[in-house]
Amino acid sequence: MKKYDFLIVGSGLYGAVFAREMTNLGKKCLVIDKRLHAGGNIYCENIKGINVHKYGPHIFHTNDKNIWDYVNSFVKFKDFTYSPLANYKDTLYNLPFNMNTFYQLWNIKNPVEVEEKIKNQVKEAGFIRPKNLEEQAISMVGKDIYEILIKGYTEKQWGRKAIDLPTFIIKRLPVRFTYDNNYFNDKYQGIPIGGYNKLIEGLLKDIEVKIGVDFFENRNELTKLATRIVYTGKIDEFYDYKYGHLEYRSLRFEHEFMSIPNYQGVSVVNYTEKNIPYTRIIEHKHFEFSKLSGTIVTKEFPQEWKPGTEAYYPINDDYNNKILKKYNELIKKENNVIFGGRLAEYKYYDMHQVIASALVKINMFK
Repeated sequence: MKKYDFLIVGSGLYGAVFAREMTNLGKKCLVIDKRLHAGGNIYCENIKGINVHKYGPHIFHTNDKNIWDYVNSFVKFKDFTYSPLANYKDTLYNLPFNMNTFYQLWNIKNPVEVEEKIKNQVKEAGFIRPKNLEEQAISMVGKDIYEILIKGYTEKQWGRKAIDLPTFIIKRLPVRFTYDNNYFNDKYQGIPIGGYNKLIEGLLKDIEVKIGVDFFENRNELTKLATRIVYTGKIDEFYDYKYGHLEYRSLRFEHEFMSIPNYQGVSVVNYTEKNIPYTRIIEHKHFEFSKLSGTIVTKEFPQEWKPGTEAYYPINDDYNNKILKKYNELIKKENNVIFGGRLAEYKYYDMHQVIASALVKINMFK
């Protein structure tokens, strides 16, 4: 007889939500994680009283009131408006692209004149049906904004030329003709009071969790423990790279404590020049409006994933999608394995989308 109903591989948001809801339904769950902490990429490390977003900044945002109420049932969220800046050749520009940005670029105050300027640049470029990210971006905002604020940052982030990237990556970028620096359009936005660890602790309360356990080193033993497996890791790794490696982008972080109260005055500054090796600098205390005398800043360096590094972003281009299709055919044959989350589904998910995906799967067992 199996000891558990579900073995959940990964204690990030998908795994934690699944474990919580299955436990509420009377199912017995074991959650394992190869890292030495729970929480996956939303884990915060408290350093000198500051919650450091160890794997990059996370701002929860959604238009779905049910999802918002759900996360707030485990920890209260403080309103937070994400308003990053972009640095290009030591000049700062507001993000997302809005009237502040356009005024900084062109010294134009009138929205009608700005729209006309962008339309003229778009028309001059002549991309009727954009075939790649570069053409898509120029068809949205024109050549000036693309060259200054998109091209270098994007090519650093993805490690590929913009003409080799798919159009969908840039389509989610907001463009406004108002003086509005709120990066997201969603109705509900915030940061958990006390950090994201509070959310994970609430989700995993009274659930058995084992950290420092590598599923692949103990696969045969672990799979014997449970009736079903919920897998949130890399889909290609689960199948021992049978059809080859899927490609991912990874990140490297350099954290630094500074004995000053404020380094850059905002949570995130993007560096859009390609010759600057990092994509952004994060100042963590601004996520929770800390008044501590010191501060911690993080430089974020994008890099290609390779064994031994963390996979962060799936690269959903034609090459990888062909490989993914083969792995998805194998998934269809699985009866007792559930694949969920950004890596297991090879999809670019935001946090609210991860939760929604988990809740849909959970409905199968109600």
